[in-house]
Amino acid sequence: MSEEANLLYLLGALAFGYLLGSIPFGLIFTRMAGLGDIRNVGSGNIGATNVLRTGNKGIAIATLLGDVLKGTVPVLIAAQWGGQFATLAALGAFLGHLFPVWLKFKGGKGVATFIGVLIGLNWIVALIFCAIWLGVAFASRYSSLSSLTASAATPIVLWLLGQPAMAAMTVMLVALLWWKHSANISRLLAGNESKIGQKG
Repeated sequence: MSEEANLLYLLGALAFGYLLGSIPFGLIFTRMAGLGDIRNVGSGNIGATNVLRTGNKGIAIATLLGDVLKGTVPVLIAAQWGGQFATLAALGAFLGHLFPVWLKFKGGKGVATFIGVLIGLNWIVALIFCAIWLGVAFASRYSSLSSLTASAATPIVLWLLGQPAMAAMTVMLVALLWWKHSANISRLLAGNESKIGQKG
C-alpha cells in the first residue's frame, strides 16, 4: 500500500469513528420516550448521568450502552487493519461524542464513550477504569468525581502494562474529558455538585 493510500485509510478510520461517535443517543432516546429535549434537563448534558435525572432508569441505561458501543464498535472494526487504524478510530469516536456535527458540535462529556474506546483497545484497562469509577462513586456518590479519578488513572495503568503509545494517546483524551468537566470541577470545589440519582 502506498503512503498516500495508507494516509487515506487512516483518515477514513478517523472519520468513521467520528461519525459513529457523534450519534446523540441520549437526545434520541429521551425524545423517543416522550421526555422532551434532554438538553433542557439538569446539567443540559446528553449523557447517561443527566438522562438519569429524568427519573427514567431504562432510558439512562440504554443511553449508557449506546454511548459505550459507539466507542467500541469503530475501534474493533478498524483494528482489523492494524493498531494505528484502531487508535485513530478511537480518537474519532471520542471527538464525535464531544463535538457532534449534528448538534452544532455541542455534545457530551465523553465518559461512557471513553469506556467504550478502552474496551476496544484494551478490555483489562476498561475493567480497571470501571472498578475505580464504582469505588469512588460508592464512597462519594459524585459521578463527575468518579469519572475524573478513573480517567486520570488510565494513562498510568496503560504505561504500567507496557503500552506507552496508547498511554500517550489517552492523555489527550483525558485532557479533553477534564476540560468538558470544568464546570463540574468548579461545583465540586464549591460543594454544590449534584449527586448520582439527583434530579435536575
